[in-house]
Amino acid sequence: MDRRGKGAWLAAMVLGFVLFWPLGLALLFYMIWSNRMFSNSKSCSRTKSFYRRDAASGNTAFDPYNASTLRRLEEEQLEFESFMDRLRAAKDQTEFDEFMKDRSRKTHDKAAQSEA
Repeated sequence: MDRRGKGAWLAAMVLGFVLFWPLGLALLFYMIWSNRMFSNSKSCSRTKSFYRRDAASGNTAFDPYNASTLRRLEEEQLEFESFMDRLRAAKDQTEFDEFMKDRSRKTHDKAAQSEA
């Protein structure tokens, strides 16, 4: 719900009050305790990116290393996403082939029953 922002938390809290008031109260206390109620950002997530591409640390040894590491991680992410796409496509193809085989078998069985 953090991706959807403060509105999603508020909607969940109101829904919690409507369905079962202790649930709404628990969500209210959680939102106050975790600072989701009063955060200014749209995303209430506490995790922020510590590394920005354009930010230089000023350390001439670290900056090139950091840039190359980030570049390598982006390449690995693209390779992984490509792998996952191929995996999904193979799974979809397998499921489709199984469906077509079942369909063909059922059609063949119906034809055999109607002949008998």
